[in-house]
Amino acid sequence: MAARKTLDLSLVTPEGAAYEGEAEMVVVPGAVGEIGVLARHAPLVAMLKAGSLRVYQSIDPEELREFATGPGFFKVEENRAIALVDDAVPAREIDPERAARQREEAKAELERIDKGESTSDRWVVEQQLQHAENQLEVVGRG
Repeated sequence: MAARKTLDLSLVTPEGAAYEGEAEMVVVPGAVGEIGVLARHAPLVAMLKAGSLRVYQSIDPEELREFATGPGFFKVEENRAIALVDDAVPAREIDPERAARQREEAKAELERIDKGESTSDRWVVEQQLQHAENQLEVVGRG
């Protein structure tokens, strides 16, 4: 039997590591579409948008770890992958009330931007809105 081929993965937020370990595959929300990475993937650097990051520790569905993540960056090099994101919430730990509150706050901030009452960066606020909506979508699947 052939040995499992894995890569080392780190999912890191400003608060610290949300996930550290081996994975057979990781699927990240790239800025222009999902990116799937297996062991021995070619070097890669990509921007990430708010979305669902899935860690397949093995082919066993029980070993799938899903995270609702904010925007960030992803790098693969020498069988090691690192995702640097502004937030990563494990699917099983999503607080729907918190996510709904974040969604409403982002919508209100976008309205203030449109009225010229805020100098917040529109792209950042849009990403916060997408991240909150993504959490609600991910928790809705569970």
